[in-house]
Amino acid sequence: MASTRSSQDSSPAAPNGNKRAAETSASLPPTKRGRGRPKKVQKTLEETGGVEDTVKDKNIEDDAEVAKQFEQNTSSATAAKRGRGRPKKVQNTAKDTNGSAVRNLVDVDIEGDEAIAKQIKNAIGANAEKNAFDDVKADTDNVKKVAAEEQEALSKDIDNNNNSVIKDDKREAAIPSSILEKGIIYFFFRGRVGIEEPQGIEDIARSYIVLRPLPLGAKLGEGPLEDSGNARLLVLPKKMLPKNRQDRFLVFVERPSSTIEDLREQFASNEYATKTSGTSHTPSATPFAEGIYAMTSTGRESHLAYHLTVPASIGEIQKELGLNGKGSFVVSAKNPNAPGPANATLDNPASYPEEIQKKFRNLRWMPLEPELLNYQSTQFLIIGEGMGEMDKAVEEMSKDAKDDEKEKPVEELEKLQEEDHDRVEHLKGDDPVFADLGLSSKEYSKMQTTW
Repeated sequence: MASTRSSQDSSPAAPNGNKRAAETSASLPPTKRGRGRPKKVQKTLEETGGVEDTVKDKNIEDDAEVAKQFEQNTSSATAAKRGRGRPKKVQNTAKDTNGSAVRNLVDVDIEGDEAIAKQIKNAIGANAEKNAFDDVKADTDNVKKVAAEEQEALSKDIDNNNNSVIKDDKREAAIPSSILEKGIIYFFFRGRVGIEEPQGIEDIARSYIVLRPLPLGAKLGEGPLEDSGNARLLVLPKKMLPKNRQDRFLVFVERPSSTIEDLREQFASNEYATKTSGTSHTPSATPFAEGIYAMTSTGRESHLAYHLTVPASIGEIQKELGLNGKGSFVVSAKNPNAPGPANATLDNPASYPEEIQKKFRNLRWMPLEPELLNYQSTQFLIIGEGMGEMDKAVEEMSKDAKDDEKEKPVEELEKLQEEDHDRVEHLKGDDPVFADLGLSSKEYSKMQTTW
């Protein structure tokens, strides 16, 4: 710095009585900037002019504002610490708007005031955490903006499609009396916080089932399924479905009567700041299967049967989470008024109208009926039954066997599965779930068969 050399060349004469010190000072070579510290010169406190002159000798004239801050912070240092040498050099960052000027002050040796050092370090930590979170939030906001635009376009395709569900009176008359409900079923999982790509079931936080009921007499047409606002979001705390006849897991209704937008909000990713670990990321839900389902009754029991459409061949993910190409479960609804173990009881159990509650007859369980799934917090038990087959779920009732107009339950499900296969084959994009639910590939991971 020119100004620094000038100040060194024109140093004032030494005061009377300090001639020897002045001669020693004049014989030293000029200090070169950036090449280490000059040889230390022993001076008395009067010669150095105290802490103030020591600070000014540090070549920080280029940043008067930082020098002023440093002088103010060090003015409270005790006199006992003044003779311990010069502080470390402060980098000039007058235009730094991200708090780096404060960081440079921490680099200065301010042993004389540990409290100030601690306050500055705390300020840096808070500022760095805030900047990191702001950067992540900005990136996330950009992705979500693009995803929202894509999802809006997909929603328009869904709204404009009136050919996905076609009413058929003849088919309705032929529906077996054992079929209580039929529709489209989806399976999702969500990774644990901070895990974008789970490598096994231990990396999964939750699994979900989405049921989208269809009119009993309807047949599937073309394009993405219309949004009737009657989708049901079910949660599997166990994260997997029963793999044998001994497995029995509880499931509960998290959101009944959901729209596509409701499901998108539920499955979206999320970023938030924490005091302990900084910014945390909850990944979006990932689909791992789609197909058709039917809820059936055999008199004393209810069953949930399914037949997958995609993936065409199941992989390790589907197997580990308890899915086969097709299968079935026995399903029993829990009486919300009946006591149960703490780990199997919801804080806010389902509240049914009196006419529905009476069906339990003070029993703890009853065969699941479709109307119970229209109430939030409905709990029901799924018990392993058909592993690779739909088993008893598609047994024909004796009264239907005598009626030539009635189809067999297995025939209706096979027909529905063929229609769904033809429908998804012509959907836009690589993943039919994305088209059906209007999901953006920018926000959600595509269907997977392997970890």
